Amino acid sequence: MKREEYTATELKFLELLAQKFPTVAEAATEIINLEAILNLPKGTEHFLTDLHGEAEAFRHVLKNASGVIRQKVDEIFGNTMREAEKNALCTLIYYPEQKLRLVKKTETDIDDWYRITLNQLVEVCRTVSTKYTRSKVRKALPEGFSYIIEELLHESLSPAEPNKHDYFNGILRSIIEVDRADEFIVALCNVIQRLTIDRLHIVGDIFDRGPGPHLILETLCNYRHFDIQWGNHDILWMGAAAGNPASIANVLRLSARYANLDVLEDGYGINLLPLARFAMETYADDPCRAFQVVELQKGAHSARDLRLLAQMHKAVAVLQFKLEGQLIRRHPEYDMDDRLLLGRIDFEHGTVDLYGRTYPLTDTSFPTVDPSDPFRLSAEEAELAASLQNSFMNCEKLQKHIRLLYTKGGLYLVLNSNLMYHASIPMNDDGTFREVAIDGRTYAGRALLDRIDRIARKAYFGKRSADDVRSALDYMWYLWCGPCSPLFDKDRMTTFERYFVADKATHKETKGAYYRLMEDSATCSMILSAFGLDPAVSHIISGHIPVKSSKGESPVKAGGKLLMIDGGFSKAYQTETGIAGYTLIYNSHGLHLVQHQPFESSLRAIVEGRDIISTRIVVETPPRRLTVRDTTVGKELLVQIGDLKKLLAAFRSGQIKERK
Repeated sequence: MKREEYTATELKFLELLAQKFPTVAEAATEIINLEAILNLPKGTEHFLTDLHGEAEAFRHVLKNASGVIRQKVDEIFGNTMREAEKNALCTLIYYPEQKLRLVKKTETDIDDWYRITLNQLVEVCRTVSTKYTRSKVRKALPEGFSYIIEELLHESLSPAEPNKHDYFNGILRSIIEVDRADEFIVALCNVIQRLTIDRLHIVGDIFDRGPGPHLILETLCNYRHFDIQWGNHDILWMGAAAGNPASIANVLRLSARYANLDVLEDGYGINLLPLARFAMETYADDPCRAFQVVELQKGAHSARDLRLLAQMHKAVAVLQFKLEGQLIRRHPEYDMDDRLLLGRIDFEHGTVDLYGRTYPLTDTSFPTVDPSDPFRLSAEEAELAASLQNSFMNCEKLQKHIRLLYTKGGLYLVLNSNLMYHASIPMNDDGTFREVAIDGRTYAGRALLDRIDRIARKAYFGKRSADDVRSALDYMWYLWCGPCSPLFDKDRMTTFERYFVADKATHKETKGAYYRLMEDSATCSMILSAFGLDPAVSHIISGHIPVKSSKGESPVKAGGKLLMIDGGFSKAYQTETGIAGYTLIYNSHGLHLVQHQPFESSLRAIVEGRDIISTRIVVETPPRRLTVRDTTVGKELLVQIGDLKKLLAAFRSGQIKERK
């Protein structure tokens, strides 16, 4: 056999690898382990998008794994359990602490219930753990019960091994006798939830609209394997947390518009009293008719509260238009002068010039606007803006959540033959990537998204005194509403027109070419190729545009190459979509869409055993069951195996000595 010679660089790398695997035996054992992992079934990925603060529905979807846990219970117990018993078992898995309290109030023989339930839970846990290595399962186990659960999961209960039956049942009996059954049940249920979803992908827009984005992010802080692709609403909050005044004003305006300021006040502890005081004083006699809020929960606010919300809504909207005007003037390269609308108002006649025409204003009360310098903040507005900026930048909980978005997030992700991004990639009408100028250079396609990702990180982590960091911070606002932003990709954001101009023709926002071309299979193939993926077997997964299921629109587009899975998690969109969101599931059996009906409440789920009603749609079935070998991780493992084989050869040829 010809001896293989390695270069000095290769030998240096192999010497480092030998520190971890110092002998032939250890290197060979690792190769065997990795080869075995390659043949395990592919782990289950769940894709969600456009959560928009709907924390209760999000948490339930995580707990029930989009219906997968119920599916497993049906497969395991079949006709041996009644439907009511299956519902009760599933509810226990989803909400163990709460369900246990209810059971103990009604169960007459709790020890017997413990024995039956523990056996059932162990069986479910064993089933969902079979596609993982013992090592991976062990890492998912709670420290206090790790050894016991591992023993129960891996002991055979076949008739040929009666001694194991005694051992198994003895463990369960002891758990009950020492009064640890409740804690053990909770631990088992949490393990089942954790193992049912191998990796969670959130394809943008955690923030705005709904009441609990902070609760979603707090849940994710304690979650194991997940990633986030930033949406336009996420990037807005990221810019606000970094201290961009225009982004802060937009966050406040949207929160006021949807009567959702509790997220800021109670969720993050941001003091909005200065805004409330300023609004009441400035707009005391103003009816603020165009600024009446959208109540997603009807009757949740008193007439007095709604009046104050409308005043705060208008106050922060006018502040926003001023701050945006200052920012646009600082950056003529944004080419957004058409948004300098305060400067186009004829205050004497109550009109505004738009697109070559003059329109009457529906509201002519602008007590803080100086017609000679409309974008200058009044002294009170300047003080308010500084106070709000200080509150956002020094809010510990908000900064914790935004750091999570940076740590676990990015503008896009390529993984397991899927390309994930929230909204779009700017394109020309001819189907080519649009070139976007940033800091004197042009970028397009993947290079553009990479450049923007770096800008977003610089805006948050850079030193604020540096000019390029201040410019990056302003660009965070541009990503929210700029025409060439992949997170917006429209010609304009007509916020001003919607408040002040009755003619709805002025409210129109024209989408970029991407949205016309995205349903074309050739265009999607081009995009996939640009990101290094094989168009024949890969998919684009995105959200942003609600899919109108009630009108027959399908989330599967471009011959299956594009999966647009914004199905209306947010209640604000459910009248438009007709459903309450999608989950895309990608497991060893292929791609499946789960279409959800509105979630009533966790209380009804616990007390009545109500689950989200979900419909499963098969999108794609592979010719054979997928294994780890078919995944991105599998490709990385193959590289590791190749390196270890080189190390073995170097050991055996004497180029590297074993370290016994």
